[in-house]
Amino acid sequence: MKKTIQGEHTLYAVKGFLQEEKNIQIGKLGEFTFARGYYVYVGSAKRNIQARINRHIQVEKKKRWHLDYLRPYLHIEEVQTFLGEEGECQLFARLQEKNWWNYSSKRVWLV
Repeated sequence: MKKTIQGEHTLYAVKGFLQEEKNIQIGKLGEFTFARGYYVYVGSAKRNIQARINRHIQVEKKKRWHLDYLRPYLHIEEVQTFLGEEGECQLFARLQEKNWWNYSSKRVWLV
């Protein structure tokens, strides 16, 4: 897994690959079918960004965020932090423009 983490950053992106289509229960939201492909989670942490990222990449943990339900099925390929000058949605759009997740798969997920 490639990790580019800078402690002063407050935004992060976690890119993972789902090897095969899966039906996954996502908390109280219900069950969803996730197609094979890349999924990107963009989040923020005002402090302790390293701890937040470490938690996201762990498989065994109490489920807190929507990503936690999908994580056991993902192969995490890359984690990167970003300055907090933009919000999560703006960062996601910028990453999409840059084709950060190999957009040929056309599978992305943002919570």
